[in-house]
Amino acid sequence: MTDFPIDEPVEGEIDESQYARETLERYSGSKVEDFRSNLLLTNFPRYVEYFAKTRNIEVIEGSMFKVAHCEKEDISILDFKIGSTAAALVVDLCSFLPIKASVLLGMCAGLRRRYKIGEYLVPVASIRGEGTSNFYFSKEVPSLANFLMQKAVTEVLEDEKSNYHIGITHTTNLRFWEFNEDFISRLKANKAQGLELECATLFMASYKRKFTLGALLLISDLPLNRNGVKTKQSSEWVYQNFMADHIEKGVAIIRKARDMQSKKVKGAYHRNLGMGKPPKAE
Repeated sequence: MTDFPIDEPVEGEIDESQYARETLERYSGSKVEDFRSNLLLTNFPRYVEYFAKTRNIEVIEGSMFKVAHCEKEDISILDFKIGSTAAALVVDLCSFLPIKASVLLGMCAGLRRRYKIGEYLVPVASIRGEGTSNFYFSKEVPSLANFLMQKAVTEVLEDEKSNYHIGITHTTNLRFWEFNEDFISRLKANKAQGLELECATLFMASYKRKFTLGALLLISDLPLNRNGVKTKQSSEWVYQNFMADHIEKGVAIIRKARDMQSKKVKGAYHRNLGMGKPPKAE
């Protein structure tokens, strides 16, 4: 058995930018040069597969992420899996790429009885109940979505006459919360409109990294209603009926956001306007 060569010298010292890029390549199985200047983030490999199939492009899978790159539309899509630590990681890695606009296409539990599955929730902020965002900012800093991106989201929804709600989400790491009465009582008290696992982390990490990121959430279940908990069967029904529209709306949002950036609408970071660039490896 050969010992790992821990004492073997390394050529040069790796900096944060190079480390991020090499890690992204390992996790995505894709060269950083293949990433386009716009990014769709998702938790669902089926979203990547749909995007690739409808664009006749390749799906690439690394050790953690699944991706596809559409040169024609200048959009990459990346499935970063589930949870706040994965959300933090994907922003930290992708912030070192020259990405101009990005949007999360996620799902959430609707917390209002009048909501319907298949409607959209546009989060303007998120309650930081997951803990991971504390590594970026102290608790008194609010977790806000990027204004430009959420403006693009609502304009697309209005243009397409979609049914949607605007509000805040509660981001948590707690699983099986649907059966935790104490947690449900806190949810009702804080008046969040949706519950999910990533938004607070994504918003705080992107604010720290000056990474332009918004979110469009699909209401996939209504767990506060009788028999409203997501099941294997209901999850499949959501995919079959709403996945395509969700993805195509994401593409439209990216286009809208890039147009807004070209007009220097408030909310764009300088690097998105050609006035600054992300860090580069030496």
